[in-house]
Amino acid sequence: MFVDLPQNLILYTAGAFLLGWLLSSIFGAIGSKSRARKRDPRDDRIRSLEAELRVAQTDLEKMRTQREELQNELKDASEGIEKRDSVISHQQSRMEETTRDLKESVLKTRELRAELSDRATESLKSEVKLREVETELEVAQASTDMMATGVLDYALTPVEEAGETDDDEDLLDESDMTEAAT
Repeated sequence: MFVDLPQNLILYTAGAFLLGWLLSSIFGAIGSKSRARKRDPRDDRIRSLEAELRVAQTDLEKMRTQREELQNELKDASEGIEKRDSVISHQQSRMEETTRDLKESVLKTRELRAELSDRATESLKSEVKLREVETELEVAQASTDMMATGVLDYALTPVEEAGETDDDEDLLDESDMTEAAT
């Protein structure tokens, strides 16, 4: 086909196509500039919404990370509080037990003090009685010694001074008792 056509015609046709392409490119560039000046406000709104969406997604990721960190901190704080609560309850139970033991010890101490006081009183009373008995024994021993030496002789005393004779017999009976006690 190309063989039958003159060469000028082929060149004119190729030139026309090239010129058409060149003109369409130029008009397209000029038209795009004028179209850029006459942009649809909805396109601007869409672009701004897309930018806001990207910013919001970035903020969302930051907040998720921050939330996870706060949840971990909350979990750690909760565990710490539970441990402190268990330590506090353990210490309170020990303190109550110690208080109870202290009260029991105080009661026992008071009882022992009262018993010790009673024993000291009894010991003091028995010591006083022992001293009285020792004194009586010494007096009886001295009387016996005096009677043995003859310094004290109830039988030799006049009846008038001693009183009735029954009293003398009572005195002899008492001296017999003191001799038997020694």
